Amino acid sequence: MDQLPTIMTAIDGYFDLMYKSDDNRFPEVFHDACVIHGLREEKLMVWPASEFREIMRGRMSPAAMSSPRNQEVLCLQRTAPDLVAAKLRVRIGQTCFVDHLIFHCIDGRLDDAQQ
Repeated sequence: MDQLPTIMTAIDGYFDLMYKSDDNRFPEVFHDACVIHGLREEKLMVWPASEFREIMRGRMSPAAMSSPRNQEVLCLQRTAPDLVAAKLRVRIGQTCFVDHLIFHCIDGRLDDAQQ
């Protein structure tokens, strides 16, 4: 996986964003066209990047709450020449999540286009 350093840098950026909620880093981590899926109160929710950004702006960061930082790369899989799937564990506040990120290689550059 020749793009492993690039992918790991992107994943580190994701972990930092989830922990620190630094809004300035959001465009570095999420492509404008990405879609975020998740469960809230047992309902499947789908947010465009701009809406998810607003959700993040509205919550206190785990760093500001002095929450423990817990993060781990569980699996990386190249599913196509220009596509890598990452399975991650990340703690936000008191909740641990298993997140799935999809990285697309677009014009020679890897982008996180979906969670």
